[in-house]
Amino acid sequence: MKKILFQLHWLLGISAGLVLALMGVTGAGLSYQDELLGLLNPGVVSVTPPSGARTLAPDELLGRLDEQLGGRQVLGLILSADPQEAVKVNVSGGGPRGETLYADPYSGELLGAARGTEFFRVVMQLHRWLAIGDTGKAITGAAVLGLVFLCLSGLYLRWPRQAGAWRAWLTLDWRRKGRAFLWDLHAVAGTWCLLFYLLASLTGLYWSYDWYRNGLHALVGEPAPQHGGPGGRRGPPPGMRPEGNAVQAPRPSPNLAPAWSAFRQSAGDDYRLANLRLPERPGQPLQIMYLPDDAPHGRAFDRLELDVHSGAVLKHQRYADKSVTGRLLASVYALHTGEYFGHPGRVLMLLASLSMPLFFVTGWLLYLDRRRQRRAVEASRQALAPAPAGVGRPWLIGFASQSGFAERLAWQTAGQLQAAGQAVQVRPLGELDGQALSQAGRALFVVSTFGDGEAPDSARGFVNRVLGGRFDLSQLEYALLGLGDRQYQRFCGFARQLNGWLQAQGARSLFAPLEADNGDAAVLQRWRNRLGELTGRAPAAAPGEEGFGEWRLVERDCLNPGSSAEPIWRLAFAIPPGQRWEAGDLVEIQPPQANVPPRRYSIASLTEDGALELLVRRVVRTDGRLGLCSGWLGEQLAVGQTVPLRLRPNAGFHAPADDRPLILIGNGSGLAGLRSLLKARIAAGRKHNWLLFGERSATHDFLCGEELLRWRAGGELERLDLAFSRDQERKVYVQDRLRESAEELRAWLDRGAAIYVCGSLQGMAAGVDAVLREVLGDPAVERLRDEGRYRRDVY
Repeated sequence: MKKILFQLHWLLGISAGLVLALMGVTGAGLSYQDELLGLLNPGVVSVTPPSGARTLAPDELLGRLDEQLGGRQVLGLILSADPQEAVKVNVSGGGPRGETLYADPYSGELLGAARGTEFFRVVMQLHRWLAIGDTGKAITGAAVLGLVFLCLSGLYLRWPRQAGAWRAWLTLDWRRKGRAFLWDLHAVAGTWCLLFYLLASLTGLYWSYDWYRNGLHALVGEPAPQHGGPGGRRGPPPGMRPEGNAVQAPRPSPNLAPAWSAFRQSAGDDYRLANLRLPERPGQPLQIMYLPDDAPHGRAFDRLELDVHSGAVLKHQRYADKSVTGRLLASVYALHTGEYFGHPGRVLMLLASLSMPLFFVTGWLLYLDRRRQRRAVEASRQALAPAPAGVGRPWLIGFASQSGFAERLAWQTAGQLQAAGQAVQVRPLGELDGQALSQAGRALFVVSTFGDGEAPDSARGFVNRVLGGRFDLSQLEYALLGLGDRQYQRFCGFARQLNGWLQAQGARSLFAPLEADNGDAAVLQRWRNRLGELTGRAPAAAPGEEGFGEWRLVERDCLNPGSSAEPIWRLAFAIPPGQRWEAGDLVEIQPPQANVPPRRYSIASLTEDGALELLVRRVVRTDGRLGLCSGWLGEQLAVGQTVPLRLRPNAGFHAPADDRPLILIGNGSGLAGLRSLLKARIAAGRKHNWLLFGERSATHDFLCGEELLRWRAGGELERLDLAFSRDQERKVYVQDRLRESAEELRAWLDRGAAIYVCGSLQGMAAGVDAVLREVLGDPAVERLRDEGRYRRDVY
């Protein structure tokens, strides 16, 4: 349900967002229309009262206006109790609703029309029906309905799980950059504006749909008033309508003295405004809407109907006498503009209306960025073209990858073979068994070695199911490319184990296995050349191996000052143009010393954050010397200097593509890879995250503690378990916290959760693996590995 709501939310947002943005801006422009007209028109909408003069009574005013209007009919008057305000005179002509002129209440002199009135009329037409008639009214009505859905779905998608999370829920993190900041801005601003948009949309529907307006009034038990619009304008009075080819003479203005006297007796002098709507035909009453001095807001009108000739009161409806729902219906416009809540309400509704384009812009930017990311993922993992008919049995290309490099080489290998006219099938080793190998006929293996001779996590199931058995592979011909790091004693240990097992099962090697140290370009080229010899077609130019670029250090700070452990630094590097990565990826940094293999680190940030961040712990050797790379990065490299760095995809540690729960386990600087995964999940609105993190002490070693606590408070981190080993007499580690939460662990896994482990191989990762096997059993852990639900990035 949440995924469906998310898809509908962004689909509706990018489709209706432009209309809503226009309605928001125009609504804001109308918020202070009267005040703006007053500033633009001194001497027209305002007057200077003569000394000792009194305002004219309505019948006197009508007489003097008739002398100046030259046959145009007065339709209504708006009289203000403010002695400096001019009288508003609604006269026939100038449009279907007449024209508004201003008159001096002391002399009756017409002062003319206010400048800017036409502008605000157009703004109102844009706001209500896009200035294109009934079609526009249908569009704006649908957009307002969409706004209701956007508000409610956005509320559901961001609802905090903890009552204490409201403060973080409403706070914008200005430190975020890129996509993360856009997401935060969209969500936090939306939370602040939510109630205002719901109020504006639910009241806006009052003018958009007759069924909505009629339904509201039916609930109160009173008829709904008819409102103007593209198809419902009030025309001129009958006396001004043509009949045949003739035009009737305008009716004479009525004598308002009796009715006005009766009004003054009923309302007294305690009113701010009186709106007189003159009868359109003989026999109709005079209608007066007036605003008492003690009215709760500027639209809380009382209504009088008076007999023009006798002044008898025919009907008197007081706002205060209405039911609660009746008062709300009478205040729809005041609720819509925020005026119902006084001046602060108008200001807040103005600000919310002006913010509407923000959601359209940020929503579109997030949508376009999501599309770019999706295209990049699809391009990097796109399936090969179907094999042409008659090319024979396909080559089986099996890969075992920890960081994603072996997988990328496997697909490049498949591309080379397909270019030579060969059929190919690419599969991870975890999906293969003895039968698949015996039936393959021809196979190529691209496998990396994890740590000191171990199989990658994704291939552990293959090791347990296949390498421990015996199969007849005498019909299999194969070639093998091993990837490893000569720093380890058992260099390419898993590749050698696989090769020895294949030989023992009778498989025949097409050429001697090749072993590449840290992606040695010369070895990879030899691999391509040997494949070219097998297929009879020379390989194309080697795919461009991304070289080291110069990345500039812009920030460095120690995350554990005062700790008894070695310092851990957060290093931030400016991102060169065109460089991107996914959460879970790695970097390789070339230390300044010659003839050293590059050092790998997990990336702790997202591209959208605007900087590449690493968490690096200082390494001290047994002889007291600092680690070549960690010591250089933490203590010798100056801010502003550059380092040779290149990105390394780590597909085996990328976040799940769906919204499944995620259990993240790590210690020390291993938080880096987990942090990037959490950032990506939070940016995607996925909040089912559980972090188990361990270090020495809460006082000095709670790395990124404020950030993690804010995520927990905001509901982005559903559960946070911490293990500070030195804060109590008995040392406690993350594996201990995991064992204590065994029931919760099983419950999360039953919901489809995946487990990601990042940190030290010895101690933490081994301890976590032991607890998982203790709680779940070996078969269950192996199934998690095979399904890709147990992944590790450890060192």
